[in-house]
Amino acid sequence: MSMTRRRAIALALAAPLVAAAGCTRMYRNHGHVPTDDELAAVVVGQTRRDDLEMLVGRPGSQGVLTGSSWYYVGSRWEHYAMNAPREVDRQVVAISFDEAGVVTNVERFGLERGRIVTLSRRVTDNGVQGSGLLRQLLGNVGRVDAGSLLGGEN
Repeated sequence: MSMTRRRAIALALAAPLVAAAGCTRMYRNHGHVPTDDELAAVVVGQTRRDDLEMLVGRPGSQGVLTGSSWYYVGSRWEHYAMNAPREVDRQVVAISFDEAGVVTNVERFGLERGRIVTLSRRVTDNGVQGSGLLRQLLGNVGRVDAGSLLGGEN
């Protein structure tokens, strides 16, 4: 058997393997969510914020205004061939505190409770119609009163 024939056979056998490897589902994990065993150590009404940090770690995000809640968010994404990545699992653990920093509630949410939120764009209307930026800048040229430049009254 000649060398070129062996290479052709090897290439013919390797090509389907390479093509199949490109179609393998790959998963990527983002974030951190405490396990059920870690959350079992959290006692509602007794565990304090400082203790919680030692038990399950720092959260990915906190309550916006007062820090009265900690949120642990984790998601799992599936990548398949040339398709766009798809989120296949999401877990959110929300831990709430009272004013003294004691745990008052522990909740776990999954992807099934997620909702698509439509974001709206809020733009302030400037009230000026039909004028471009250059026209607004140059529109006041020549409207200056000499008396106002010299410190006189308007």
